[in-house]
Amino acid sequence: MKSGWLVFLLTSYLLLHTVIVCADERVRILSYNVENFFDTEKDSIKDDVSFTPDGDHYWSYTKFRKKSVNIAKVIAAAGEWQGAAIVGLYEVENDYVLNTLVKYSPLESRRYRYIHYESLDPRGIDVAMLYDPQRVDVLESKPIRVVCGGDTMHTRDILYAKTLILKSDTLHLFLCHTPSRRGGVEASSWKRECVMSIVRLKSDSINSHHDANILIMGDFNDFPDCKSICETLGAVQPNEVTDAATYYNMFWKYQKEGRGTYKYSGEWNMLDQIIVSGSMLKPQGIHTSQENAVIFDAGFIMEDDTKFFGGKPLRTYNGRRYIGGYSDHLPIYIDLFLNKEK
Repeated sequence: MKSGWLVFLLTSYLLLHTVIVCADERVRILSYNVENFFDTEKDSIKDDVSFTPDGDHYWSYTKFRKKSVNIAKVIAAAGEWQGAAIVGLYEVENDYVLNTLVKYSPLESRRYRYIHYESLDPRGIDVAMLYDPQRVDVLESKPIRVVCGGDTMHTRDILYAKTLILKSDTLHLFLCHTPSRRGGVEASSWKRECVMSIVRLKSDSINSHHDANILIMGDFNDFPDCKSICETLGAVQPNEVTDAATYYNMFWKYQKEGRGTYKYSGEWNMLDQIIVSGSMLKPQGIHTSQENAVIFDAGFIMEDDTKFFGGKPLRTYNGRRYIGGYSDHLPIYIDLFLNKEK
């Protein structure tokens, strides 16, 4: 009788004090080309006159504020109730527009902080990163200038950030907005290949020490099967065999399905992508899977494509005609999971 009572007490103690419930905590990473997020002031060292009150687009403070609120709505909706922990933004002009976005828009309650560096892009459009300081610690960040053959290219910098996710695991991020296809795909491809060669060199250096968690995202102005991405960067389709030293393009499947983030002449182009190192496709630490990579195409950021068929992004301008929409790109996101003890 006494031994049975002791067993009961011991079992109860263990249940109350030593049972550990493990759950995967979700961290959403969002990537969004926001299409010409300019303030209204003329900058003497930037070619931004079109986005001033006297410019071609008659850009006003009212339009700027509407643009800020629109971007905030998309970020909030795509992040859902928990909110995106990290948001990569492309085509932002300066600290002023970012400060407006995080402090004076529907995002205010999220208390995002941001990382931004001025690049050499002639128009002054840069790459930036928002992050939730409750879930993300930024250990290091820096801009990486694009230097090709000894010459510095006047384009967007690559933004690098070393972060600690949920106080538990390190995630290295490379945010890219590679040069456009202006002048022709073939004639301009070397520029995008140069950017990807720099990202590959930097990420391989990190990965050489250990199986690092590396995430590369942005507007690549190329498709997953273009040379800059599948050869220069070496990003392949996810498959059953995962190698920690290999990079996997989590949005390749959408191109195969005829889907994309940017619509041109009636055809969807998969220009925005998220690529991860193989270590993140294994079920320990920070991990994800193909099913967690999503194009966010909610109805409120779309409009009917009356010229071709289906829908298309509801953008801010169509040429010089003001529409008052969101962006000419759709955002994408990926959900990462981290084993946490409760």
